[in-house]
Amino acid sequence: MESNLALYKIFYAVANAGNISRAAEQLHISQPAISKSIGRLEKNLDIILFTRNSRGVSLTDEGKILYQYVNTAFEAISSGEENLRYMSKLGVGHIRIGVSATLCKYLLLPYLKGFVFQYPHIKITIKCQSSIHTLNMLERGEIDIGLIGKPEIAKGLDLYSLGEIEDIFVAAPSYLDNLDLRVPGGGKDFFKNGNLMLLDEENLTRSYIDGYLRRNHIQTEHILEISDMDLLMEFARIGLGIACVVREFVKDDIEQGGLVELPLPVPIPKREISFACSSATGLSQPGRLFWEFCTSTREE
Repeated sequence: MESNLALYKIFYAVANAGNISRAAEQLHISQPAISKSIGRLEKNLDIILFTRNSRGVSLTDEGKILYQYVNTAFEAISSGEENLRYMSKLGVGHIRIGVSATLCKYLLLPYLKGFVFQYPHIKITIKCQSSIHTLNMLERGEIDIGLIGKPEIAKGLDLYSLGEIEDIFVAAPSYLDNLDLRVPGGGKDFFKNGNLMLLDEENLTRSYIDGYLRRNHIQTEHILEISDMDLLMEFARIGLGIACVVREFVKDDIEQGGLVELPLPVPIPKREISFACSSATGLSQPGRLFWEFCTSTREE
């Protein structure tokens, strides 16, 4: 069919021009090549498509029937190309983004606000879930772009860094006061004495923190698992326990005294946050527009 498509293109040009020499000029190929291609198509179909006359060529009855179908096909292709050009110019399309609720709130939304203003006709679907699920959806081609904490192994992904974040442990002053009342000096060894609030084990952040604890031989006693970092921060604010959160997300709380950052024996290494897409499938035109918008915004 692929080789026949080229023959049909030549047939279509000759039928419209009614003349082999004019068709040759339009297609930028020689007249003998045109004649040879028409001959091949006639041989493949076992019919005569053109008759010669003093002014050029004209379609036979069989050729007219074939022309109706070929004309419909090429008009459909032309219409499709025109629609694609229009969509590209107008910025029409669909982008599927995977991101955790917290990263969406604190990092993605500022980019979305500017992008939607610039490309109001592009539909955006946000899938809020853990970074592990986002990576799985990228692998299955169910989303176009993910916003994730950079995994240790990024095989098959194209990444664009948005910078680093730092994990810390925080608590409300009232919780620390009560902890010291229950266990004198309990705040100094809060891993053992405190009620630690961590993300659940399906989260990449939890895996990262568990690795930190193992490497530094830190033992924990009481852990409350929570699926969402926003809830971690809220529970810390009301004095429910000591939460592992991202410093950048509680900066105002710390500055205003609502939360206290607890000293660590060894600082938790910073980690990178990145936009990610599949290297294998690449990005659609709307996806490329979003990717380029975010990278240019970041560079500014």
